[in-house]
Amino acid sequence: MITNLTKPISIQLLVGMLVVVFGAEILLYLNRFSYLAGTLYDAVMVASLFIGIKLHRRLTPQQEHGPCKTKRQKLLQFTGAFLIFFLGSTVINIYSSMTFDEFNSDYDQYVQTYTETQTYQEEEKGTAATAESKFWSYMDKIDTIGADLYTDALAGLEEVWRLAYIILILAVFKKLFPKRWESGSRDVFLMAALFWTSIFFGIDHTLDTEQAWTIKIGSIVTFANMGFLFGIILLWTRNLWLTVLVHSLYDITATLSWYYVDYAVELFAGGLLVVHMILFLKEKSAQKRIHTPLEQTEAGQIAE
Repeated sequence: MITNLTKPISIQLLVGMLVVVFGAEILLYLNRFSYLAGTLYDAVMVASLFIGIKLHRRLTPQQEHGPCKTKRQKLLQFTGAFLIFFLGSTVINIYSSMTFDEFNSDYDQYVQTYTETQTYQEEEKGTAATAESKFWSYMDKIDTIGADLYTDALAGLEEVWRLAYIILILAVFKKLFPKRWESGSRDVFLMAALFWTSIFFGIDHTLDTEQAWTIKIGSIVTFANMGFLFGIILLWTRNLWLTVLVHSLYDITATLSWYYVDYAVELFAGGLLVVHMILFLKEKSAQKRIHTPLEQTEAGQIAE
């Protein structure tokens, strides 16, 4: 996989990767000063979809393809990946809440303020609804929720940023340490790239707002750990789009949990756990049906 990740990159793809990686970070920083920067950041995330199509192929090189996964196996991998991230993020959140008091308090205050804002707007719209059309009140609500869910869906494309960053860092390692690279000891480079992209992921989540260092450090550590989990899932599944989906769905359910539906993340994860167990049992049964005739055939050949 590492060899395929670092195969020659065309000029067009390199430019696209640099825009996704560094352009996104610059726009995140400028977002604290300009709404336009936020809009452009969203545009970069949407454009990264096309970069992701190119990069995804590097995760699953043609020569490494085994038998194609069935739909059940793909769904089993997705549910497993989401549950792993859910459990890992729960541990991270508990750790951060116990370790970084100021970050935890600031984050809770942010969620509470946003929730109160939404509640106030709904009450205000409810009062005006008697005089105005209920249709516009309904559309305003869709607009508010839709904006949140759209942002969360785009957040999943940060995994394209992660993969592009990993590839660029590996390319640098390949140039700086050619002897070590040619010796075949490349896993350490991959883990180093994963580590640094996780740190950058944490830092990037602090670029758009001005915060005290005590809060900023807690934010960096928390999101860096989250980023490391996403990176592990990316490398384990070798599937960029599955990781994008896990990221997006987690952010969407987290937003629903904070502002609209209590315990949405936990309910969604619980449902996926049930689905995962059912799929796991079905897959085991299917594999058993496949292997039993083969074992009987081999036993017959040995007897002959």
